[in-house]
Amino acid sequence: MKRMTQALAITLGLLPAAQVLAEATAIEVRKTNGCGCCLSWMNHLEENGFAPTGENMFGGSLVRFKLDNGVPQRMVSCHTALIDGYVIEGHVPAGDIRRLLDERPDAVGLAVPAMPYGSPGMGPEDDREAYDVFLIRKDGSTEVFSSYAEG
Repeated sequence: MKRMTQALAITLGLLPAAQVLAEATAIEVRKTNGCGCCLSWMNHLEENGFAPTGENMFGGSLVRFKLDNGVPQRMVSCHTALIDGYVIEGHVPAGDIRRLLDERPDAVGLAVPAMPYGSPGMGPEDDREAYDVFLIRKDGSTEVFSSYAEG
């Protein structure tokens, strides 16, 4: 009986940690209506422990949203996400978003400009073109955050 009580106490002690690990990280995605690659990217996020929600925006209002949130024009892609004080522009891999949240640099966020084939949501990774993920600094400058080789 004593062992059972100890096992129960240990199990109950671990429940809060397990619950935190099980909770997905919320991320708000702004996109155009009917964008298939945006939905595929959101699926990629969901498969990697995020809880994406989408809001459709149209033309100029989406571009204005990007610029108002610190995305330089040269970094613009098809969708923009907000997570924990950061902006995520384009087909940024979930692992890079996690790294951003872990390292917490003083920055606007991350961007994958254009829509590189093989990036998350843009086709098979094993057949991808090489691309970079950029860190957007608050002064508008950028630097390579991570690179992905041709697949």
